[in-house]
Amino acid sequence: MPVVDPRLRDKPVPKISVEKMESDCAAHVKTLKGSDLAFLDQRLPGYKREIINIIGTGVTENTADRALTPKIKTSAHGFALVYVRAEKGGGAAMHRHATEEVFISIKGQWAVTWLENETERHIILNCGDVCSVPIGVFRGFRNVGDEADSLLLALVGGPDPGKVDWHPTVIDEARKTGLSVDDDGNLVIADTALKEGRS
Repeated sequence: MPVVDPRLRDKPVPKISVEKMESDCAAHVKTLKGSDLAFLDQRLPGYKREIINIIGTGVTENTADRALTPKIKTSAHGFALVYVRAEKGGGAAMHRHATEEVFISIKGQWAVTWLENETERHIILNCGDVCSVPIGVFRGFRNVGDEADSLLLALVGGPDPGKVDWHPTVIDEARKTGLSVDDDGNLVIADTALKEGRS
């Protein structure tokens, strides 16, 4: 058989059963459960959301939360795919990444926000709409629709998704709720009772 892509040359075609595809390579949205404390901003009003790592670990800050284990067991090579589930008004505070981030509305209406200098701008994504936010731009998003359980897909690119770089105002407000991040970008939870319940 002719092989066009040299990365496949001399490699056997993998054989995979239906059972293996289902157990290791698939995730069904109706059964997925994630975490409501994956990031620094999630205790702040307006930033409550559920984070569901589908494949790849993305930029998750709460490394102790087993609910953030990717639902698809096979490895992600150069990307991470995350579902965000939120009620109306829920979303993410201003942050940025050193990699691409693409948002796709799966269910509901979402606003993708960003800072142009210090002015907040936004566009609206309806079901199926896509927005790719340039590297380094401070961005956020929120559910602005009326559908319960709205769902946004976030795709982070690059071989190393890195960590979240929060806008300074977010860091200051999050500290008041007992959340901060260490020098490696991992979540630090000051409330030990809550911390023990999550791990």
